Amino acid sequence: KVSESVREKAWKTYESLSAADGALACNTKKKETWGVCIFIVAIDLDEVTFTFTELLKSIKMSVCTFFQFLKEVDVNMDTVSTKVDSTVSRLKKKYDVLFALYHKFERTCGLIYLEQPSSEISAELSSVLVLKNYWITFLLAKGKVLQVEDDLVISFQLLLCVLDYFIKLSPPAMLKEPYKSSVSAVTVNGSARTPRRGQSRSSRAAKQLDTDTKIIEILCKEHDCNLDEVKNVYFTSFIPFLNSAGIVASNGLPEVEVILKQYDELYLKNKDIDARLFLNQDETLQPAVIACSQLERTPLKNKADEEINIILPQTPVRAAMNNIQQLIMILNSATDKPSDTLIKYFNNCTVNPKDSILKRVESFEHIFKKKFAEAVGQGWAEIGSQRYKLGVRLYYRVMESMLKSEEERLSVQNFSKLLNDNIFHTSLLACAVEVVMATYGRNASQSDSTSAETDLSFPWILNVFDLKAFDIYKVIESFIRAEPNLTREMIKHLEHCEHRIMESLAWQSGSPLFDLIKQSKEREGQADQPEPTSTPNTPFQHNHTAADLYLSPVKSPKKKASGPPLSATSPSDVPPAVTPQTPQKPQKSTSLSLFYKKVYLLAYRRLHTLFLHLLSDHPDLEPLIWTLFQHTLQNEYELMRDRHLDQIMMCSMYGICKVKNVDLRFKMIVSAYKELCNTNQETFKRVLIREEQYDSIIVFYNLVFMQKLKTNILQYASSRPPTLSPIPHIPRSPYQFSNSPRRVPAGNNIYISPLKSPYKFSDGFQSPTKMTPRSRILVSIGESFGTSEKFQKINQMLCNSEGQLKRSADVGAAAPKPLKRLRFDIEGTDEADGSKHLPQESKFQQKLAEMTSTRTRMQKQKLNDGNDTSATEDK
Repeated sequence: KVSESVREKAWKTYESLSAADGALACNTKKKETWGVCIFIVAIDLDEVTFTFTELLKSIKMSVCTFFQFLKEVDVNMDTVSTKVDSTVSRLKKKYDVLFALYHKFERTCGLIYLEQPSSEISAELSSVLVLKNYWITFLLAKGKVLQVEDDLVISFQLLLCVLDYFIKLSPPAMLKEPYKSSVSAVTVNGSARTPRRGQSRSSRAAKQLDTDTKIIEILCKEHDCNLDEVKNVYFTSFIPFLNSAGIVASNGLPEVEVILKQYDELYLKNKDIDARLFLNQDETLQPAVIACSQLERTPLKNKADEEINIILPQTPVRAAMNNIQQLIMILNSATDKPSDTLIKYFNNCTVNPKDSILKRVESFEHIFKKKFAEAVGQGWAEIGSQRYKLGVRLYYRVMESMLKSEEERLSVQNFSKLLNDNIFHTSLLACAVEVVMATYGRNASQSDSTSAETDLSFPWILNVFDLKAFDIYKVIESFIRAEPNLTREMIKHLEHCEHRIMESLAWQSGSPLFDLIKQSKEREGQADQPEPTSTPNTPFQHNHTAADLYLSPVKSPKKKASGPPLSATSPSDVPPAVTPQTPQKPQKSTSLSLFYKKVYLLAYRRLHTLFLHLLSDHPDLEPLIWTLFQHTLQNEYELMRDRHLDQIMMCSMYGICKVKNVDLRFKMIVSAYKELCNTNQETFKRVLIREEQYDSIIVFYNLVFMQKLKTNILQYASSRPPTLSPIPHIPRSPYQFSNSPRRVPAGNNIYISPLKSPYKFSDGFQSPTKMTPRSRILVSIGESFGTSEKFQKINQMLCNSEGQLKRSADVGAAAPKPLKRLRFDIEGTDEADGSKHLPQESKFQQKLAEMTSTRTRMQKQKLNDGNDTSATEDK
C-alpha cells in the first residue's frame, strides 16, 4: 500500500537511524524501525495510504509501544517533524479517550445486562451481540457527530444516549434491575417494546423520551451526569444521527451489518484506530505495562458493616464527572444575573456599568455558541450555550467577591473606572468560562498536560473573546483568590494557563507587553530592566489585585502632583490618578513590574530543573547561565518576540558551556528537556529564525542568539566577567488552599478543614497526610457510615487527646497560648469566648472546640511563618 516516493525516503530515514549514535534499538528492531520510518515519511509527504491499525498489525506493535518506540528513535531533532508530533498527539488522545470509554462501557453493561438471560431469549440476543451493537453504534455516532473526538465528557454523554436507546429496545428478561422494571413499565404504558422488522425506531424513541425519562434518569444518577445536558445531547445530536444513518431495528436491536459497513467507511476515511478491536481484546489496543499499572479503577461501594481498607483512585470518566459535580455545586447558589449586592456596587458608580455589562454578556453568548458549534459540531450549539451560562454565573460570583475585597482593602464603594473597563470584564468573563471549559474538558490523558490539550483547550478561549493573553493574565491570580471553592485541579489549570502566557503567549507580536516595556525604557531613560529581580533577601511578595493591574500604570512620579484631594471613586485613584498640568515621565506600570517578577521566577525554576539534569557536576555554572538568561530577558527582550522562554534558556545554557569549555551538546540538552514536565517538542524543533522562517534551536542559536549576544557571551570567558545576577528566591506557590477551617454556607455551626498540612503539635497527633487508610477514620456524609464502633473510636481519640494537649502545652515557655475557642451554642450563633463554656455543653463539644481552636491557631501561625521567609525557624 506504500507509494514509491514514501518507500524511497523512508529507506533514507532508516539508514540514517541505523547509522546514528546509540542506534542499538533500531538495529535490533529492524522491522519496527522500518514501520516507524514509513509512518514518519507518509505523514510528512501527505501520502498516508494505510490506516494506523494496519501499520501496527504489520509490525506487531501496540499503540503504546509504538509511541514509546517513536520517541526512542527520535535521536536527532530533524528525525520526527512537528507535523508527525501533532499527528501522534492526536492519535494518543483519541486512544486514551477510547480506552477509558470502552472500559467504562464494559463495566456499565455488566450492571445492566444479565450474563445468562433466561431461555426465552433467543441466542441472537446474547450479551456478546448486545455489546457489539452498542459499541459500534456509539463509535459511528461519535465519529459522525463529534468533530472534537477526544472530548471525554461529551463522548460519555453520547454513550449514555446510546445506552438509553438500546435498553428501551431490549427485552426485559435480559435486564437487571432497576432497568428491567423501567422497560416493563414502558410496555405496560402502551409503548410497543419490539418493533416490526425493518421499522425505524428513532422517531418513536424520541417520542418515548418525552413521556418516559426513567431510564436516562437512572443512567445519569448512576454516573453523576447532568440530566438536562444528556437529554440535550439526545435530542440535538443523537436523534438526528439515528435519522441520518438510517439505522433500523431487527429482533429488538439494529442490524449489525448496517452499522458495521458505515463504521468501516468512517475508519478507512480517517485512517486511524479501528476501535472495534476493543471488543476482541486485540493486542494492538492493549496498554503498555506502565499504563496498566496506572489504569484507574472505580472502587466498589462498601457494605454497611465493611471496613474501608483502601481508597482506590478514580477512573478518568468518574474523575471528570466528579469535577463537574463540584463545579455545579459551587454554582448552584449563583444566578445568571447580577446579584442585589452587585447591583448596589453598580449603582454606587459615577457611571452605572450595568447596561454595558449585560449587553456584553449577551453579545458574547452568541459568539461563544457559534464558535463552540464550529469546533465540536453544529448539533452541539446548545451544549455550548449551557456551558457559557455556567461561566456567566461564575463571572458574577467572582466579580462580587473581588469588589468586596477591594472595598475592604481600600474602604471605597465607587468602582466606576474599573467596572466600566471593557478589557477587565472581558478578561474576567473569559477566565470564568475557561474554568468551566477546563472542568468539562478533562480527558483520559489529563496527567500529561501537553497531550491533554484539545481543540477547545486554552488558549482557544482567547480567540473566542478576541483577547490578548497579557490581558487575561492580569486577572488569573485575583480570580483564584476570589473563588475559594475552586478545586485543586482548576487552580492547577489556571496556574498552567498563567505559565503558558508568561513563557510564550504574552510575547507574541501584537501583545501589549512590548508597548509597556518600551514605555518603561523611555521612563527610565536607559536600558534598564522594568523591575529588579527578586533577591534571596527580598522574597517575591505583592499585594496587587486585578484592579491595580487593569488600571495600571497607577504609580505617580516621585514628585507629588498638585490637584484636588483623593476621592473614593476607584482603585485606580489610589495612589492619586490626577493628571498634572506639567509634563511628566510616563508612569510606572504595576502590571509590567509584577509580570517580570513572575517571569523571572518561572525562568529560574525551569533553568534550575534542567541544570540539575545536565550540569549538577558543575554547580559554579548555574549563576553564570542565569545571569546571561536574565540579561537577555531584561535587555534583549525582542528575542522573545514570537518565541518561547525555554528557547532562550537552552541557548543560554549552551552558550555558557561553550565559553567555559564544558562538553554539552544541544542533542543532550533537548534529550533532557523532553523528559521535563509540561514541555513540547515543537519548542526546540520549530524556532522562529526570521519572518515566517522556522528551524531547529541549533540554527536559531547560530544565526540569531549568538549573533545578538556574542559580545556578552565572550565576557564570561574573560578575567573580568559580568556582575552576576542574584538568584531569585523561590517561594511557595501563591495558589494555596486556606488552612483555616471554613464555615459551610447555610450550615449551622459546621466547619470544614482540608486534610493537607501535617500537625506539628506533638507526636501524639497523627497527620492526616501520614495516616494509612487503616489508621484514619473517614466520614462520608450521606452514605452508610458503618457500625457504632467507629463513633466509639472517634470519642476515644478525642478523650485521649486531652492528655496530649496538656503535655504539649508544657513543652516549653515559648509555646503559644491557646486562642479563643469556638463555641457551639444552642442558638446557632458563633461566639468567641476563651474564659468559660456554657453549662449545657458536653465534654465532647468542649474538646472539639478546643481542638478546632488550637489547630486554627497553629495553621495561621504556620501560614505567617511561611510568608515571612526571611525569618529562621527556631527548632
